[in-house]
Amino acid sequence: MVEESKPNEAQQEPKEPAAPVVEESTPMDAEKEALRQELEKAQAEAKDYLDQLLRARADYANYKRRGEQDKKDLIRYGNAGLMTRLLPVLDDFERAFLAVPEGLDKLTWVNGIALIHRKMQIVMEAEGLEAIRTTGQKFDPSQHEAITTEDRDDMEDGAIIAEAQKGYKLGDRVLRPTLVRVARHVPKPEPSAAPESKAENQETTDEHR
Repeated sequence: MVEESKPNEAQQEPKEPAAPVVEESTPMDAEKEALRQELEKAQAEAKDYLDQLLRARADYANYKRRGEQDKKDLIRYGNAGLMTRLLPVLDDFERAFLAVPEGLDKLTWVNGIALIHRKMQIVMEAEGLEAIRTTGQKFDPSQHEAITTEDRDDMEDGAIIAEAQKGYKLGDRVLRPTLVRVARHVPKPEPSAAPESKAENQETTDEHR
């Protein structure tokens, strides 16, 4: 018998590639995805609540700090009216001490009045009263009031020459500006040539003769 010839492997038709295996989602996978999404949403909400809480705490801290500062300012500046009315009394004390004749400043009653004046100053300074400086300062319209301006060739423009009345401030608030005399700088005049003496003029005349 003649055996049937088998087809050569090379002549065999190529096999079709196998289709990719598609994994079907299970109810458990869907539940995991839903839980993951809920967890992300819960984390985002928790972060948002935390941010709101931190902002609320910061706002409350600022509110509390502002309230304390407002209370301090109310106490400090609530005395401004009383301080202003007492300033003329300080002026009278200082004028009185300047008018004390020489030799009487050692008397007991004068020293007693000076002690009362100093106690009054200490009490007002403890409440925040501060004298406005003028020594070595330039004119500042927010703290000084110019009563006169004087031409000076030895001082800069705006330099304070002298203090006519002491000024005071309470904290950053000016209760009374300082009355001052202010310099206006003018250049020094150029020195003129010295005139010739009469003797020199006479000698010159004689030489020409």
